Amino acid sequence: MSEHQSRLDFALQISADAAELILSHYRSQTLGVESKADDSPVTVADRGAEQLIRDGLAKSFPDDGILGEEFDDVQGSSGYRWIVDPIDGTKPFIYGIPLFGTLVGIEFEGRMVAGVCRLPALGEVIYAAEGQGAWWQVGDSSPVQAQVSDETELSNARLMFTEPTHDIKCGRHEVLPDLLHRVRLARGWGDCCGHIMVATGRADLAVDPEMSPWDIAALIPILREAGGTCTSWQGEEDVRGGDGVSVAPGLRDELIAILKNAPERTNK
Repeated sequence: MSEHQSRLDFALQISADAAELILSHYRSQTLGVESKADDSPVTVADRGAEQLIRDGLAKSFPDDGILGEEFDDVQGSSGYRWIVDPIDGTKPFIYGIPLFGTLVGIEFEGRMVAGVCRLPALGEVIYAAEGQGAWWQVGDSSPVQAQVSDETELSNARLMFTEPTHDIKCGRHEVLPDLLHRVRLARGWGDCCGHIMVATGRADLAVDPEMSPWDIAALIPILREAGGTCTSWQGEEDVRGGDGVSVAPGLRDELIAILKNAPERTNK
């Protein structure tokens, strides 16, 4: 078994364990919500799930590095680094909306080589390792290969977008209205769910004006192996690009050209 594969297998299991913990708090009447320094919300489920993943990594891959949303970085010596978002979509989670996910990305020597996105409340998991394709499993059914759409016309495209206030906060409030006029259908299913819709062919593009490394890391190999791309607005596979777009190949060049002309983020 390859080093990538053994880590992917672990990511699938540990993300399932984290999902079980997260669902034990989902729609709880006593869920406590705190505000972090950047005013974003955090819950016991976020912290508990990330701690569970970190504890598992410390036992199984003690020489690997870890970058996560809720706790300090861990430096590694193996060349591998895990980039973790325990709940991508904490706001939907808090409000009992099932559009949130657990993201586990695996980086080797600076390149994202594997990733898992598990959607606990929807019972879905999408995962990929470099050179092995992307796979989509719903419930107890057998995994099927995930594949992006073959759409080539932006006027026929299905767009997923995140909370519009993010565009305003970033100084990019003109981008979304422009895209809305170019596509056939648009829905505000943000966070990882929108990007996974692209990876599984249920949408054609997903655009986020700001993304942290833990928001995008796991998505990069998943979209790549599904036949599409997940990059910064400049078209680069960079976990620190600060923004993100997932897109089918037939639309990529046109969309990246539009996004490259967007204003710089004002909140870097």
